[in-house]
Amino acid sequence: MNGYALFDTAIGGCGIAWTARGVAGVQLPEADDEKTRARVRRRFAQSLETPPPAAVRRAIDGIVALLRGQATDLSAITLDMQGVPPFHRRVYAVARGIAPGQTLTYGDIATRLGDPGAARAVGQALGRNPFAIIVPCHRVLAAHGHAGGFSAPGGAVTKLRLLSIEGVQAPGTSTLFDAA
Repeated sequence: MNGYALFDTAIGGCGIAWTARGVAGVQLPEADDEKTRARVRRRFAQSLETPPPAAVRRAIDGIVALLRGQATDLSAITLDMQGVPPFHRRVYAVARGIAPGQTLTYGDIATRLGDPGAARAVGQALGRNPFAIIVPCHRVLAAHGHAGGFSAPGGAVTKLRLLSIEGVQAPGTSTLFDAA
């Protein structure tokens, strides 16, 4: 059965959806829990709200710990990549290897994939990341370490807040961190 659940974190109520194959997606907080629930329902229309199975509960616990500032490794969480294009899978695999408190640039990931000119394609893949936090796209910065974009609710401010929780400060962003 496909399911989803909402759960509280230090940054607000998040959502997680799963299938028998693994976690299908994570939803960062919207303005309130009902908006988060509505977004999860739109993204995962075939899922029912239900208590998570043990593996998903462990994923939730890891996300909660990470968002509390604990350097938590989420790379062992099984993801349901059905429907994820092969290039995106490769990008996500590299991003999952970025440890909490560390960052790479879009160009770094492109180079690690053997295609140094693919930084824009890397950014597009991360912009479609359905597994926010588990695939830590917030740890991927633009050239020269600047924040760059972020497609989750709150945009770059949310990205900077996530990085701040992990002890990272992107160049020229101290005022945004203070506001976040």
